[in-house]
Order: sequence, then C-alpha cells, then structure tokens
Amino acid sequence: MRNPDLMAVEQKYLRTDIPEFRVGDTIRVTFRLSKEEIVTTGDQQKKEGRKEREPVAVFEGVVIRKRGEGTSATFTLRKIAHGVGTERTFFLHAPNIVKIEVLRRGKVRRARLYYLRGLSTKEARIKEDRKRAMMDREAQKSASSQ
Repeated sequence: MRNPDLMAVEQKYLRTDIPEFRVGDTIRVTFRLSKEEIVTTGDQQKKEGRKEREPVAVFEGVVIRKRGEGTSATFTLRKIAHGVGTERTFFLHAPNIVKIEVLRRGKVRRARLYYLRGLSTKEARIKEDRKRAMMDREAQKSASSQ
C-alpha cells in the first residue's frame, strides 16, 4: 500500500499515452538517447556548432517482466540480435520514452519469463494470444470508423 500523499504528488508525472501491454507481448519502444549513450565521432565533433537534435533509438523485444507502480514502475524487454540476447529495462513513465507500440500479443502463463534466457531463438518463441489480438483489431476498426 502506497502513501496517498505520495500518490497525489506523483499523479501529474504519470503518462496517459501508454498502451495496455502484458508480460509476453512483443513491443517496440522508441526513446531519446541520453548524453552518455551517444557515441561521438570526429565528424560529429566538428558539427558541434549546429543546432543540437536529440537522437532517437528503437528497442523491440518481448516483455519478460513488469514491476512496480506509479512513477517507479518498470518493464524489461528481451531481444536476440545476431545470436546474442540483449535485455533492457525502461521506466514506464519516463519522459525520454517517445512512443510504445504493441506489435504482438503473447500468450503466457507466468509473470516473469526469465526462462527465455536459457533457450535458443527458435525455442523462445511465444504463441500469439489470438483473442486479445482480435479485440485490438476490432477496437482499431471502431476507432477509425468514428
């Protein structure tokens, strides 16, 4: 149970544009890179006088964990690129997240999918939850017809 005063203060920092997703879903997160994550090359250092744009990156993977509530809520994504598994944890209500898109609804029976770490790419496939996917499509059709 959280303190009601703390929840009232956090309320203005909570995002409302986050789609509903669960553990097992495949999502794409578009986020702004921080200063530490930007690798500068010699050419980029010459262009320092120009207007600075914030670079954006995309991380697409399976949600293996969701935890917390309020502004401290996080979720962890796992993807496999070139045979190497990569995990990244994001704060759900972070201001550096530009967009979250749900690509696929997964059908799993666990709250934490840590067992995927020990499986190969082919073994780590997750079945699609067709009921939730169909409900999403119907919701999009009704929203676009209005």
